[in-house]
Amino acid sequence: MWKFYYIFSFFGAVICLNVPPTSVAPTIKLKDGISMPAFGLGTWLGFDGKGGVHKVTSDAVEKAVEAAIDLGYRHIDTAYIYFTEEQVGKAVNNKIKSGAVKREDVFITTKLWNDKHARQDVVPSLRESLAKLNLEYVDLYLVHWPISTYSNNTVNEIDYVETWQGMIEAKELGLARAIGVCNFNIQQLERLINSSGVTPAVLQVEVNLNLQQEKLRQFARERGIAVMGYTPFGSLFPSKASPQAPPPRADDPDLVKLATRYGKTVPQVVLRYLFELGVVPIPKTVKKERLMENLNIFDFELKPEDKDLLKSYDKNYRTIDLKSLWSTSKYYPFELDA
Repeated sequence: MWKFYYIFSFFGAVICLNVPPTSVAPTIKLKDGISMPAFGLGTWLGFDGKGGVHKVTSDAVEKAVEAAIDLGYRHIDTAYIYFTEEQVGKAVNNKIKSGAVKREDVFITTKLWNDKHARQDVVPSLRESLAKLNLEYVDLYLVHWPISTYSNNTVNEIDYVETWQGMIEAKELGLARAIGVCNFNIQQLERLINSSGVTPAVLQVEVNLNLQQEKLRQFARERGIAVMGYTPFGSLFPSKASPQAPPPRADDPDLVKLATRYGKTVPQVVLRYLFELGVVPIPKTVKKERLMENLNIFDFELKPEDKDLLKSYDKNYRTIDLKSLWSTSKYYPFELDA
């Protein structure tokens, strides 16, 4: 039997290191009382180079999710627009049927896409996602962006306050255990909360060394909103970094030296740093060796001076910025260049 080792505040939530043998990551308790694993697997396959999202052409995501569950992952993040819901659902149901896990052991997050922001479209869109996942409910349903679009991806100015009412209905129907938002800024979060009286349980945003989002994280912490971080590696890998991306890269001598002192890799140190910031990282990969590496961050703690170095890389540089598509929207959440 595993015992409680300690409990402490985790950005407005409670984190309990009461880790069962079948799970590796600790859990945090959300505002509405449900527990969410503090580490997850992302299933977004990235952009296709043509302005769209890579679509699934093999069973790589299904196999990756199955392998992740075997390794101890208990939080899987997907979305309508990722085109991975079906494979995530197959993998989870395969593991349930095999007896490896029960449905309640696995935390599934999916997201509402921008062309379904009308209040009356929210519940039907979630039901469509549930059909693809072959599940009766998701643990967390997120508004993917505050921006509404038509099906051709052009801007449609449906107010996200209206969308949120549909999200509340989805939760009341039992289709989602918790609801939240992605890519909202502080002003949008304040308006959402004040207009509805319902605070999002989770805020998912980009968080990495170059974009640490301190003010946004503080706002969330003060209101008991858990923060999930996508693109946790940012521009760390040279093959994926744009020419204008600030340092560091994974081969940075200072980072390599730091990681070596802990007997870890640079990506592991980065993930651990985000975790210690109070962020729930959701790195994506379909490679088993990377699945294992990414998850192996719960057996060490960073020293204050090492965290100071990692903090110094915060340059407010955004890896995922879709202003070329949606900057004309009055609900575009990120700062625009003057």
